[in-house]
Amino acid sequence: MLKVASTNIRFDNPADAPNDWAGRKSLLSELINNFAPDLLGTQEGREPQLKDLDQLLPAHTLIDGHRSWITERMYPCIFVNPLTVEVKESGDIWLSETPYEAGTKSFDSAFPRLCTWIHGVFKDTKKEFIYVNTHLDHVKSHTRRSQIQVLISEIKKINTKSLPIILTGDFNESPAEDVREVINREWTNLYDAWQFLGKEEETSFHKFDGVHDEGSRIDWILTDRFFKTKSIEIIKEHREEIYPSDHFPVFASFTY
Repeated sequence: MLKVASTNIRFDNPADAPNDWAGRKSLLSELINNFAPDLLGTQEGREPQLKDLDQLLPAHTLIDGHRSWITERMYPCIFVNPLTVEVKESGDIWLSETPYEAGTKSFDSAFPRLCTWIHGVFKDTKKEFIYVNTHLDHVKSHTRRSQIQVLISEIKKINTKSLPIILTGDFNESPAEDVREVINREWTNLYDAWQFLGKEEETSFHKFDGVHDEGSRIDWILTDRFFKTKSIEIIKEHREEIYPSDHFPVFASFTY
């Protein structure tokens, strides 16, 4: 069984108190530790938050050996369970016209955006795979469309062996919009685990309110058809007024 988790952890904003990072990081890490994913993708954290999580998730390893952190930037990150996953290679791709120049932005993006990826091996079966985790622009549809095209183009260059792909992230739009259309056209073997199980659409972003009626499911887990979805949930746990983030985590399990 493969367990995959994806969660936007929100940047550390003191104005969010009592839902600032110090107030919610223990709840977030508890939920992740209880689920015990093999692969975890986070979005929006800055380096100190990710280093915190690395300490709070003792069964997991933050994959950042390839990275030179930029202090003010927010990053998607990958954590793995080293007992179940071996990482052969990893990297970052900035979703711009210069994808290997750190901190760059293009296409009217509000902030520099990127994806992070690993070439991994499942230790039980020795099966290789590519895992990609990303966070797209939150303002403009045409920006997100250009960003996902950069992601796909660069991952295709990396994935020379046509390995099965897992793609997670905060895509900042619903599955009915442009980004999904690009993915469906370019990666025909990828599918949405949520839709595969026929689940009704839910909102994953909630602004620390627990509900957000104007939102949509902007946090996705997509996989190659090599992986068979067994379950997927948006985890809507909180402790009174404390939430793990302004997005709920998404947890999924697969056979392979």
